[in-house]
Amino acid sequence: MKFGKLPVSELDRVDFTLPSEPAGNKKILGGVKKPTVNIRIGCPQWGVPGWLGKIYPAKAKEKDFLSNYVQHYNCIELNATHYKIYDETAIAKWADKASGRDFIFCPKLYQGVTHQGGLLGRQNAVREFLEGVKAFKEHLGPVFIQLSDSFGPARKEELFAFLQSLPADVTFFLEVRHPDWFAYEAIRKEFFNTLYLLKKGAVITDTSGRRDCAHMHLTIPKAFVRFVANSMHPTDYIRLDAWIARIINWIEQGLEELYFFVHMEDELYSPELIIYLTDKLNAACGLQLAQPHFIEPEGQAAGTQITFFD
Repeated sequence: MKFGKLPVSELDRVDFTLPSEPAGNKKILGGVKKPTVNIRIGCPQWGVPGWLGKIYPAKAKEKDFLSNYVQHYNCIELNATHYKIYDETAIAKWADKASGRDFIFCPKLYQGVTHQGGLLGRQNAVREFLEGVKAFKEHLGPVFIQLSDSFGPARKEELFAFLQSLPADVTFFLEVRHPDWFAYEAIRKEFFNTLYLLKKGAVITDTSGRRDCAHMHLTIPKAFVRFVANSMHPTDYIRLDAWIARIINWIEQGLEELYFFVHMEDELYSPELIIYLTDKLNAACGLQLAQPHFIEPEGQAAGTQITFFD
């Protein structure tokens, strides 16, 4: 993801401190820890050639990438569905790759609805999209709606009417990027309050050059986080430590579900960051989260510890 990306030379000057907890989050979460919490951590795509010989077999074919991906992660932010509407047959083939596994697909809504003209009058495209992704069956997670950078509060009535028209049997999370959604208190308050009333989630995007998008507002007792890393720059780990503390707090307050996706420009080092994140959450919360496992280099003795980062 290039949204909010800054040159490496500027990263040390960025204040990556997460905003304080919005007062409304306590009401949303309920204040009581749930007996179980559904935590999903993954990447935006499975087709990463740089993982060949790392977590995928060195000679794996592209057609087998998804079968390999589901062995390392428990979810994916499925960006492929943003560029094309897939029918039930195509979606079912992807779902079959996760058969028997505790794995969730979080498809991104088709760009023909969100980025090409107005949102209203797109009922047929939305229906066709949902008919397709529902073929994921038990593997279907929330649908992720991303609006263009130019879609601002001047079109709020159009947005709210569109969200109200969506079916209630699917969970939706919305990402807005226009700065005016966050710059003005009255607009910000109306936006998050409307999402709460419509029972739609708010995507939290943590990226270097747009700190306003890391808003920390929960509008349903579920969280959807897009963490945009900088290829294992030291600040990536500092930022993850802050997220670990926030996630632990949310769990204690009653969080039901978390979808946390690690992005970076080529996804090469996403496995390392996800291991760091899952190791700490597993230790702190007594969880057993899925995590990537690296292919043992030839000649490496079985059981020998391999260090990938300090």
